Amino acid sequence: MSMDRSGHGLLTHGKNSEFQNELHESNRADVDMGEECKSSETSSPEKSQEATESESDSWSGSASLVEKSAVEINGDECQAPPEIPLVNKYEMNVDSEQESQSLNTVSVDELGPGVPVKDGKGLFMVPAVGMEFESEEHAYKCYSRYAVMEGFSIRKDFVNKSRVTGTVVSRRFTCYRQGYRPSKHTMNTRKPRKETRTGCLAHMTIAWQPYGKFCVTNFENKHNHEFVNPSTAHLLPSQKRLAFAEAVEADLASSSGVDGVPKLGMGFESEDHAYEFYNSYAGKVGFSVRKDYVNRSKIDGAVVSRRFTCFREGFRQKDKRDLNIKRPRKETRIGCLAQLVISRQSDGSYRVTNFEEKHNHELVAACRIRMLRSQKQLVAAQIAEGNAIEGRKIQLKSAYEVSCNSIGDCVDHEYDPVDQRSKLISKCTREMRDGEAEKIQQYFQSKKVKNPSFFYAIQLDADNQVANIFWTDAKMVMDYSDFGDVLCFDTTYRISEDCHLFSPFVGVNHHKQMVIFGAALLYDETVDSFKWLFQKFLEAMSGKKPKTILTDQDEIVSEAISSILPDINQLVCVWHVYQRALKQLSHMFIGSPPFVNDLLSCFFDLEEEEDFIASWNHMMDLHGLWGNEWLNKIFETREQWAIAYKRHIFCADIKSVQLRGSFILNLKKYLKSDSDVLSFLKQLGKMVNDWQYKELEANYDMSQNMPKLMGDVILLKHARDAYTPRIFELFQQEYETCLNIVVNQCIENGSLLEYKVSIYGQPREYTVSYNLSNNTVCCSCMKFEFIGMLCSHALKVLDYSNIRLLPSQYILKRWTREARV
Repeated sequence: MSMDRSGHGLLTHGKNSEFQNELHESNRADVDMGEECKSSETSSPEKSQEATESESDSWSGSASLVEKSAVEINGDECQAPPEIPLVNKYEMNVDSEQESQSLNTVSVDELGPGVPVKDGKGLFMVPAVGMEFESEEHAYKCYSRYAVMEGFSIRKDFVNKSRVTGTVVSRRFTCYRQGYRPSKHTMNTRKPRKETRTGCLAHMTIAWQPYGKFCVTNFENKHNHEFVNPSTAHLLPSQKRLAFAEAVEADLASSSGVDGVPKLGMGFESEDHAYEFYNSYAGKVGFSVRKDYVNRSKIDGAVVSRRFTCFREGFRQKDKRDLNIKRPRKETRIGCLAQLVISRQSDGSYRVTNFEEKHNHELVAACRIRMLRSQKQLVAAQIAEGNAIEGRKIQLKSAYEVSCNSIGDCVDHEYDPVDQRSKLISKCTREMRDGEAEKIQQYFQSKKVKNPSFFYAIQLDADNQVANIFWTDAKMVMDYSDFGDVLCFDTTYRISEDCHLFSPFVGVNHHKQMVIFGAALLYDETVDSFKWLFQKFLEAMSGKKPKTILTDQDEIVSEAISSILPDINQLVCVWHVYQRALKQLSHMFIGSPPFVNDLLSCFFDLEEEEDFIASWNHMMDLHGLWGNEWLNKIFETREQWAIAYKRHIFCADIKSVQLRGSFILNLKKYLKSDSDVLSFLKQLGKMVNDWQYKELEANYDMSQNMPKLMGDVILLKHARDAYTPRIFELFQQEYETCLNIVVNQCIENGSLLEYKVSIYGQPREYTVSYNLSNNTVCCSCMKFEFIGMLCSHALKVLDYSNIRLLPSQYILKRWTREARV
């Protein structure tokens, strides 16, 4: 192709001759495809005349290798000349107007086969021999845009520079699959990289012209491999470099500052600043950050690139020792790809070279952000700042309290906690200590000022003295709305022997943790007092009644419940009976561990009536207790409290929760007999906060970890997705037991099937009924009716009937992950 360039100024004869020689050498070098990278130190004298410097940009499609590109500058790979800073490889002119102008200087007719194309980034040309560019970078951008449109990536390959000025004389851009990887580098590699090079010959060569521009001297567009899909073109290395360069320029030109969301090209002063920024962003979004891959310079050891990932990145490697672990750790990693990659620049700063925003899991709710591991330092700083603010609040509060000379001055007149309509007709049975009434009212009034949703009520006696107090707050009311189907009313604890009764309303949440719904201080223990208390409890709970209430063996309390809550199931709490047994039989507990175990077994372990009676008689015979009147008396009333009876009544397995950690025992370790009521109330508030925090921890753990399955069983997977981890653990134990259960007999009566099942090697049989018409199952052990979870006998029948998913009617919402929804 001939071109008329008379309008351009000519070089001097000497300089023009030198250029012509170098250009001739560079054109001869275009056909040399055998070497990717040369160094002036290792080249022969003949080769040194052809090229004084050469460079190679090796890129990979993976994110990790993108980071390596910045590191290998200091390594053994091909090095850029010292006078060319690293950032020059990325920071290119991406101004669309300037680019468009430079490309438009060549007409379509003049370009011959070159075709103008416009994409989302602006106008560019399909490369063609004879096309001209203002600079080497403009040529690189044009070829790179063309490559992305086609579906391949490019590499900066051979370069020829002037020995006089050091400027680029010619440059070759090749397809990233050009050449072959040397085999000697992979011989000792345990995990060799995937082969990406296929010897592709596609390339574009440009050469500097005397009038200052670069002209395409060779263009090969045939490839020996398939192109990538348009949907994945953005993952091509050269496309990533273009996007990064554009993002860097946009970040430098922007004056808006950091808005809290990571962006490609965003700059940071140091690696630590980048981590703090990403961790702060993670705290707002709802995930934890892990410091993952790091690449350091082989020269000074400085961090060249670093990857921060979501803490659920990757998968836990299998360990042979896991087979011997009874309770393996819960799985936390699920292959999340969210990450932030930073690379060091020539000025020592760091810029974001890759940012993946999407997660493959649910993010943590705002109320549980502080539990994330990477957020603990941020939380500590916030707590320190909060303590300073709280100190100022306390000073203001003290000034406020000084201004209030009496309770009446601070009372909210729209809300009167004193119940004037339900006074006792007599004087209360226990007197308050001096100044105690004022302390209690001040404490509850301060709670009301801080939280308007706080509720408390006071009952007066005939002398207008405080007789009884009930209180609850918004969190307790919410807990009752979710888990108030079973209520335990405790009347077994006094703050001191001669003082008032403390009576909490407690229950069990979906993690089988104890929760409190409200509490009362009773100075009068008559039927009228308890009636007033239950009325106020219902008033605070918007009239919602529990299904089951467990109490102590107290006739007065039972009469009050029958009057106010006549339609609910009333049971005697086995835990309360056991606490009385500890007092009555304290002499038996000293030096007799077998008796303790036998008594615990009778109270909490036996679910069948026959087993309970046999174990009770064995305990009485073994320890010679037939003459103990108290034991004989409670045995006569066993149907009221023993768990082997009334199993048709749902009690949410509250006895096991009380056995693990008693509400009363936790209070006793903090208080002494001479403790005043104000100290008691403050300590109670701390303990309730601890309980609520434990639930937050359990919720967080539930959202981040999945319980380990004993096997690849569809039924277990279904149950794990539905139940909370604690309930699923119990369910999986039942399923494991069902594997040892055998079906002895099956009687068919229409759509009703009746099975006789037993544990292998044991004589006791259980009767399980299964209705084919509605998929209902019922076992004689009545575990589901009593606790709310299917027993091993019923699970065996479901498996025997080829039922692989747990029927929805046997998944109680109160035991599920969605219990509070």
